[in-house]
Amino acid sequence: MTTFRRRGRIDRSRLSRIRAESTHDEWADELGDGIDYEVEEVHVKPRPRGKGIYLLPNAFTTAALFCGFFAIVNAMNHQFEVAAIAIFASLVLDGMDGRVARMTNTQSAFGEQYDSLADMVSFGVAPALVAYEWALKDLGKWGWLAAFTYCAGAALRLARFNVNTSVVDKKFFQGLPSPAAGALMAGFIWLADDNKIPVRDTAIPWITFFIAVYAGLTMVSNARFYSGKALDVRYRVPFGVMVLMILTFVLISSNPPLTLFGVFVVYSISGYVIWAWERLSGKRFS
Repeated sequence: MTTFRRRGRIDRSRLSRIRAESTHDEWADELGDGIDYEVEEVHVKPRPRGKGIYLLPNAFTTAALFCGFFAIVNAMNHQFEVAAIAIFASLVLDGMDGRVARMTNTQSAFGEQYDSLADMVSFGVAPALVAYEWALKDLGKWGWLAAFTYCAGAALRLARFNVNTSVVDKKFFQGLPSPAAGALMAGFIWLADDNKIPVRDTAIPWITFFIAVYAGLTMVSNARFYSGKALDVRYRVPFGVMVLMILTFVLISSNPPLTLFGVFVVYSISGYVIWAWERLSGKRFS
């Protein structure tokens, strides 16, 4: 960082003569007349940031990766409710690492790539394998094709996001974000495994098939989904936002699987609602 300061330049021979021939008051007046100024460029080195702080956002990413891996392990042990909850825990941790990095000014290229790889495991591979072990394998080849469609959609979505980071609108995602797609899959598994959905057992595999294919294709679509990055927690918000947050927490605590699944169903179709509104009105939603 470069700063500038004003430096007084004094004629030293004249200063000695003034001191010898003048009184104190006269010397001060003469001295003031003998000073001119020049601008001096000063280079101030910024204080080096400790390398350890970069562990903070990457620690959240590692925790999110662990939750995704934990979901796969529990699905192999037929603990599907625990697996679904682990995916939601990964969703929360994934949302925190980026905000922590921005708030502490510790963004890095390594962190971006690490976050993408962790997302691929937590929201690409984990939901696909959990859904396959839970219900899709009963459909034979159609089941693993649906699981692969979802997994490939997540991979393509993350690759496109990394390439288009500098050109897309920060307020909207292009395509359904992979954490929301994973939460949609996990929400239905949690809701149905908890016996809180009035659907026949024979219909559950096909509903899972539809959700997996829908989420996979929506991730690679051009529909725009609100990102929430414009919301800055450091600034004031309207009182109504706080009331809405309180109501959301109450609804989630009263019936977590139903509320979370409902929220992500609404979010997963919001991009198509925005697309339809733009097509009908001829105006761009912003």
